[in-house]
Amino acid sequence: GMKNDLAFILDMNLYLYEHQSTMNPNIPLRDLFYIAVEYQKLVDKKSLYSSALQKIPNPHFIVFYNGSTPIDDCYTSRLSDAFYHATDNPSLELIVTTFNVNAGHNTKLMSHCQILKEYSIYVAKVRSFAEQMPLDDAIQKAVTECIQENILADFLRKNQAEVIAMSIFEYDKVEEEKKLRKAEFDAGVEQGLKQASTDTALRLLKTGKFDAKEIAKLCNLSIEEVNQ
Repeated sequence: GMKNDLAFILDMNLYLYEHQSTMNPNIPLRDLFYIAVEYQKLVDKKSLYSSALQKIPNPHFIVFYNGSTPIDDCYTSRLSDAFYHATDNPSLELIVTTFNVNAGHNTKLMSHCQILKEYSIYVAKVRSFAEQMPLDDAIQKAVTECIQENILADFLRKNQAEVIAMSIFEYDKVEEEKKLRKAEFDAGVEQGLKQASTDTALRLLKTGKFDAKEIAKLCNLSIEEVNQ
């Protein structure tokens, strides 16, 4: 089933946290599904049909972003951004706040959360070393250096193998997503060019001044495509 990165209740507030290394405009919609699942766990279904109001904790949606695409320190995204018809007062709304946790961003937030600050340093080291050496070596060097500099040291000592494996997985996932987006873009461009060639061929045919062979050559199409 669907699962977010972290969800917990504190002082009757329900916090849903996500970590993202790539930009994803669908986080509000995903969080809508997540929060529905969390509320289903908390609510006694029978009480929904009683005359008493069923109280639920206030939801908060947070994303920690550490990708390489530059973004502001903080920005909000809304479920209503995905609606076909924009409205000033949508009947359903969900607001997600994204914090840039790359090194050098959100310094006030980092000063209040040492672990988040140290994590951003680790990511920056991996990214820097990966420009100079293979990814596996870059991650191992970042882990070793962080331990030496007392950055996430205890955690990295206890979970070194898992951190290395997850870091490799995360970077591989980012690269695969980049390749997928490029493939989708290239396919769209190819389809667009094909359609443009077809439209041009049709217009040339309608003039009656060119035969199929000439049009095929001009539009970079096959004779069969022109005949169709």
